[in-house]
Amino acid sequence: MTVSTKIKCTMLAAGMAVALTTLGASFAKAEDVTLTMAVPDWPPTRVMKKFFDEQYKPKSGNHVKLDVDFIPWPDFYTRVNASLTSGEKKYNFIVSDSQWLGAFVEGGYYRKINDLLDADPDFKKTVMSTHPAVLAAYSTYPYKSENYYGFPQFPDVLVNFARKDVLCDATEQKNFQAKYNKKLPCTGEEIDAMAWDDFKNVGEFFRRKKGEMLAGKPADDDFYGIAFQAGKGYDFSSMQINGMIWQDGGDIWDETKAPQSQAEGVVNSPIAVKALQQYLNLIQYMPPVAKTGTMDIFKADELFREGKVAMNVDWIGLAEASLDPKISKVADKLVFGQMPGTMVDGKNVKWSNIGGQPFVLTTWTTPLQTKEAVEFVKWWLSADIQNQYAAAGGQSAIPSVYNDPKYVTYRPWNRAWAASLDWQKDVWHVPQFFELLTQQQDQFDLAITGKQDAKTTVDNIAKFQPDLLTQAGLIQRTDDGRGRPLTGGGRGRPARPMPRRRRPLLRSAKLP
Repeated sequence: MTVSTKIKCTMLAAGMAVALTTLGASFAKAEDVTLTMAVPDWPPTRVMKKFFDEQYKPKSGNHVKLDVDFIPWPDFYTRVNASLTSGEKKYNFIVSDSQWLGAFVEGGYYRKINDLLDADPDFKKTVMSTHPAVLAAYSTYPYKSENYYGFPQFPDVLVNFARKDVLCDATEQKNFQAKYNKKLPCTGEEIDAMAWDDFKNVGEFFRRKKGEMLAGKPADDDFYGIAFQAGKGYDFSSMQINGMIWQDGGDIWDETKAPQSQAEGVVNSPIAVKALQQYLNLIQYMPPVAKTGTMDIFKADELFREGKVAMNVDWIGLAEASLDPKISKVADKLVFGQMPGTMVDGKNVKWSNIGGQPFVLTTWTTPLQTKEAVEFVKWWLSADIQNQYAAAGGQSAIPSVYNDPKYVTYRPWNRAWAASLDWQKDVWHVPQFFELLTQQQDQFDLAITGKQDAKTTVDNIAKFQPDLLTQAGLIQRTDDGRGRPLTGGGRGRPARPMPRRRRPLLRSAKLP
């Protein structure tokens, strides 16, 4: 063998060795990674899991499994809270309510994601392009700060579900015009333009007993014009009432201005009394269950799908069921518009409390799991997948996706999506959220069920909130509630961290 041949053989052998080594290294790097996720059991998360199983291929080459724990909504908060506070460290990923951020961040359970965003400028640009209302609600703690904890999973808003077969009927149109000297809203654009007074007129007009004429034929059951959430469970009344307060120019306690912001004089302002009274006045035009404090989002949706209501203000997350003829009597009779607003100086003001949930990572998730979780989120927020998700009934908060003309073709409610986003605010993110919400819900329920008036209700809320928030250092009281000045106060005292174990305070968990 010549020297030249020896050199060639040696180089060939070396090349093969490198190739084998590289191939072997590639195999060595392929690891089995399981991401365990807690999610509410409803269509937006079922679709997400289906997409992962059918389409997701990790760029790392690792074998990544998404182990999803689908938890019924009524048990969702209780089970997640129990898991986190027990120390079992079961979940890497959680589809969390935005209001939980403060409690679970302070408790040491939710991972800050600023470093993950900073490590990938393109990914950060995508996340930061999320609609500002969604980014603030789903990602920030303190609320509206630059401390980020969540990625958008399913954004949601309240919209008006409506029966076009009833609303567009010629006889109903004629009779409504004669009674109110206004056109009965029928198209999506006309529904968009509705104020709460118009919503009230629809409710009053369409109260029909079984057998009375409705859209040209006898009603097969008692029929009602309107519905919205009026439930004692979790946040079901607060989500609607907050919007009405904001629309009228009032406010809830503003955590972004702590400790200077006050609850007294704000949550029980004359505007808040007026807004709550407006909410209560509408209940008389709804199905009788609304007066029992059990008209949650599920019941309102059920009544609408059963064909017993002309209009229902509810979350988009529930809308998919209304299109299914197997469970919806109105599947072929639907039109959607924006939630009603309040006319202020000629403008239809439509502030609303945002729904939906972010993805969050837990603090014990390993670096490898974190890497794979982030890669999954990048894929999830890509334009192609966001469009596919919207086409399957989900929503996107990425402007380049929802501003694409094809977006409105995916589902009939998407025409109201982009316009609604600009009107979204959120409830408190503070660790004391559960106590604030539970007491408020109890008070609202007393008003809904006719046990106390609107002013007493908001006055009772205004007595409770300052005491709780002062003890937490989130309000600096200027008096003792009886007009006597205080010395000292809560300035500079940090908010109490969430205890490692808490008694369950909620009877059900928030949708959207």
